[in-house]
Amino acid sequence: MPMEPAMSVKFLVPIAFALSGCAVLPPPIQTPEPLPPAEEVQPEQWAATCEPWDDWDKPAPPYRIFGSTYYVGTCGISAILIAGDDGHILIDSGTEEGAEVVMDNIQKLGFRLNEIASILHSHEHFDHVGGLAKLRAATGAHIVSSAEAAKVLSTGEDHPEDPQFGVHEPMEPVQVDVIVEDGDTVRTETATVTAHATPGHSPGALSWTWVSCSLPGEPPACSRIAYVDSLSAVSSDDYRFTDHPEVVAAFRTSIDKVRSLPCDILLTPHPSSSQLIERLRTGTLGAPGKCATYAAQLGDKLDERLAKENP
Repeated sequence: MPMEPAMSVKFLVPIAFALSGCAVLPPPIQTPEPLPPAEEVQPEQWAATCEPWDDWDKPAPPYRIFGSTYYVGTCGISAILIAGDDGHILIDSGTEEGAEVVMDNIQKLGFRLNEIASILHSHEHFDHVGGLAKLRAATGAHIVSSAEAAKVLSTGEDHPEDPQFGVHEPMEPVQVDVIVEDGDTVRTETATVTAHATPGHSPGALSWTWVSCSLPGEPPACSRIAYVDSLSAVSSDDYRFTDHPEVVAAFRTSIDKVRSLPCDILLTPHPSSSQLIERLRTGTLGAPGKCATYAAQLGDKLDERLAKENP
């Protein structure tokens, strides 16, 4: 299937989802008998299972973040499910091994894999997208990617302009179905998920924002959720950011963008980047202003890296 550019949707269609106004894709296969939902896990239980900067593939229980948004990743790598009655959105897969945990967690929540309509990504490194091919095979979902990340996903090889070029093992390639640009949206009947181009850590990195509202029967409330890419200045041993001013400029633009994102709940591809365990243990997950604080920390760390390169 050729990759299609995303465009703007002016109305909500009553089937699985729409990708920023490109032709509406068919709904996922539905199975008449639903899976029995497991006992709901509280966020504090996830926090009790995991440690800061935990193993990427360490299994962890799934839990509901807010409304129809769920954490389905491992202890060390996030994967986010945004559920909808006629199709779900999944962001990130984890590693190839971690994808097994993600699939198991989705089913533990009572959702079927073939109900996932679209799979998105944060940045195109194997610890976050190495399991996309496995998830694509298991779900039949469409893969949605930035143009730069698509070069990596479709070949399994590092992007030559990635600061970590040559560091990662090749991944299983996966077909990309739809290309999104900054400001494009992916939609279900429960959420409109907006792409924000945030290159720096990788050339094709994306952050995502959406509004998630309480489920039927709960007190009415909504929360603005931001899944913000890593944006850490990590590289191969011989890479100097000061030799690549265009990458530094992209970093600063991305950090400025993060600072102004709509953000009641901050999530990140590495849970510990945003102190997720601590916030769950202390009940401060939904404290406003976290994106601005995170952006300030990212800016400080970038300045530290640049200063280290030029003592």
